[in-house]
Amino acid sequence: MKIKKKSAKSAQAKSPLYLIGYRDSPPSLDELKIWYDLQYGGPLTCLEHEVGGRMSASHGPWRAQLLTSVPESDAMQWQPILSWDHQKLGAVALSAATPSIIADTVLVAARLARGITLLTQGTAFDTTCQEYLNPSDWQDRPLNVFQVRDHVTVQQSEIDGQSSEWFHTLGLNKFGLDELEVIQARGLPETETIALLISAADAVLRAGHNQKIGQSLDLPVLALTIRFVKHRTAAPAGRMMTFREITTASL
Repeated sequence: MKIKKKSAKSAQAKSPLYLIGYRDSPPSLDELKIWYDLQYGGPLTCLEHEVGGRMSASHGPWRAQLLTSVPESDAMQWQPILSWDHQKLGAVALSAATPSIIADTVLVAARLARGITLLTQGTAFDTTCQEYLNPSDWQDRPLNVFQVRDHVTVQQSEIDGQSSEWFHTLGLNKFGLDELEVIQARGLPETETIALLISAADAVLRAGHNQKIGQSLDLPVLALTIRFVKHRTAAPAGRMMTFREITTASL
């Protein structure tokens, strides 16, 4: 898991899940549908246009909103924020989803963003994880495989004026969950902490809800139990979000 040292600042307006920058013409909805159906079996159904020109696209019960070409007036607000020189912009956003289908809804949105990225040979920006994805960076998974690493990343930073480091997730917010954090002494190994947070994120995702402070979850793969000790708000990516701190004990 790569730790991204520098990330783009978020826009003040509510972010879509993915932004896709490209240079030439956007793919047509027919092109996107053909690509999606070949990749994932489909059928991808494009429904009526919504407010602002968005198109609602669904695969079974899961739905996402997309714009293959964001109006220039709206795209201008993103140009100072994104570290690229693409002149055109697409966007994919989540539709409302219940906790029971939110993971599959996020998957549909990611697949649509991957499709637009590949068809335009552009660059996607994951607004929650603050990561850039070129066409070769997308992981191609079969329909029955879900990898938390594809949707959640770990970032690290020093705590000013203290001999501690802050490790935290970005991406759980996509699923309506609080992010996780670990604060540890500076200089301790990073690899174990990153693995802990990814495994903990996977356990929370599978539980489907935020754990209360004081509760515990077992992580059998790491032979550890995590305990949720407190929660707070912070804005590491320019957007305020809630974090739940975890500590560990052996099983």
